[in-house]
Amino acid sequence: MSAPRRAVALVALLGTLFLLGGAGSASAHSAVRETTPGEGTVLKSAPKQVTMTFTESVGITDDSLRVLSPENRRVNAGDTEHASGRSDSVRVPLDDGLADGTYTVAWRVVSADSHPISGAFTFSIGKPSETTASVSAEPAVNPASGALYDIARYAAYAAVALLIGAATFVLVCRPASAEPLRGLVRAGWWVLVATTAALLLFRGPYERGTGPSTLLDPELIENTLTSRPGWALLARLALLAGAAVFLVRLGRGAAAETEGPEKEQVRPKPVVLAVGGVLAVGLAGTWAAAEHASAGIQVPLAMTSSMLHLLAMAVWLGGLAALLTTLHRSEALLSAASVARFSRLAFASVAVLVLTGVYQSWRGLGSWDAVFDTSYGRILVVKVCAVVLLLAAAGFSRRWTSRLTDAEEPLRVPVLETVGARAGGSADSGPGAGGSSGDAGESTSAAAGDGSDEKPENESEPTSVPGARRGALRRSVLAEVVVGVVVLVITTVLTGTQPGRAEIETAAAEETAAAGQRTASTTLIPFDVGTPGGQGKVQIVLEPGRVGENTVEAVVIGPDGGIATVPEIRLSFTLASQKIGPIDAGLTNKGGYWGTSSLNLPIPGTWTMKVTIRTSDIDQVSESRRVKILR
Repeated sequence: MSAPRRAVALVALLGTLFLLGGAGSASAHSAVRETTPGEGTVLKSAPKQVTMTFTESVGITDDSLRVLSPENRRVNAGDTEHASGRSDSVRVPLDDGLADGTYTVAWRVVSADSHPISGAFTFSIGKPSETTASVSAEPAVNPASGALYDIARYAAYAAVALLIGAATFVLVCRPASAEPLRGLVRAGWWVLVATTAALLLFRGPYERGTGPSTLLDPELIENTLTSRPGWALLARLALLAGAAVFLVRLGRGAAAETEGPEKEQVRPKPVVLAVGGVLAVGLAGTWAAAEHASAGIQVPLAMTSSMLHLLAMAVWLGGLAALLTTLHRSEALLSAASVARFSRLAFASVAVLVLTGVYQSWRGLGSWDAVFDTSYGRILVVKVCAVVLLLAAAGFSRRWTSRLTDAEEPLRVPVLETVGARAGGSADSGPGAGGSSGDAGESTSAAAGDGSDEKPENESEPTSVPGARRGALRRSVLAEVVVGVVVLVITTVLTGTQPGRAEIETAAAEETAAAGQRTASTTLIPFDVGTPGGQGKVQIVLEPGRVGENTVEAVVIGPDGGIATVPEIRLSFTLASQKIGPIDAGLTNKGGYWGTSSLNLPIPGTWTMKVTIRTSDIDQVSESRRVKILR
């Protein structure tokens, strides 16, 4: 297999790995900031409604909040709605006259960056009780639906890069023949149309957490079409229809407008570049409007940055694919002027990628502490290292491009010569052998090109490329492609990771909310002493569950579900990380339950709570659970 063919195959392989690398379910970028009633609280009277506030705006459905009684009966008195017109707060009214006991709130919403999130929490009225409420422990996204949705989503990224990059290469770099690139542009257009239509169908099961069997559910499709992500996908289809008309007319014009049999295409009219630019910006906007840039701080600036980042990526990576395709399939000359144009174009693209990447990194991190203290920050450090390698690889290619433009020689890559070239045919020749340096790698020095001046249009007669230089350039191209796709894979992982700023803010909000709201911690522990009738559960209520004095109540529930009496219950607390404990709670029999009002826990942390239940003079069992003590 020839080197150019191997390069094309490598691009396809790495592109597939890029898609699969992003096929995992993305982490949600929104989190619960506050709940009313709070997690684990014990209320004296029944609340009128349940309210949840998130760290960013969320999308909801009628049953986004489900409140279940201790008997697993739904007690919602109406549909879920946004609270007081706030897009980050949701609420649901409750039935009147709720009985005492522990209630479970199961919730499911879609964060502003389009990722569904779900969870559950409990609160009690009067006194905590055993509850039979059943809340599914399944993830927010069905694995099969999530995989299909993510594959389609990242295939759409690859397709838009191919479509915009190849079209830009034709319009700006003006190769002698656009014929080899027409198939590339068509492939990008068709794949983008197909993936956009697929995303419209996959969106419903993805949001609701259902399997692929609900793909054609009319209710889910209607919900998608009336949501912001759905509107963005519909706009993308409309823009693709306009792009089809534009590409057809462009193809007809390019077929006739050339400057000679082995020259290059004429410069496109300004109106053609303007229309193409508007379509490209519009397509990029359909991503920015529905994903991460549309949530968080500085949304208008973030969306602009996201669009520029996507366009720069498409021009660079798609242009690289177009260049490799031209070298592999075209017998026409690839002039030094065309190489220089691509070099300047890719240099500008990389500059935009760096600038927008720095801004998006700052927006995602928020502080230096988040660089190494959050998953987002650590992955970002890996990406920066990969980008440095990419620029180093591009630096080698830049040297060959500079030599080509200095020589002002056209680059001919005959198909027979390319396919028949042997990998080691000129391995003994040095990099400086021969007078021409044009090859694929030369062109891809775009990533580090310095914008050298365009050369005169009167070029010398076609000259084939010396094998030594072709081999050196080929290696620099492959290095750029490999490292470039690695950067994209890391970027895919990064987009599925909660930003460091949000992670830190969420942790702080949860700690503040828990410290200000929680009035009790309830733990239900099953036990079995191994004798007939020696099975049951012990319910331990720790109030307020914070540093300092705490009240403890321990109730034993027998096998029949009723309150049981036992000879003794012992309870101790240990904080192994600080070498504190065990601290004996000193429980005493209070007539029906065991308790104390003088348990003193000195510092916050996750303590190990050990309870020993003695059911007879000789039978006892010990169980341990971890409990979080707040400041």
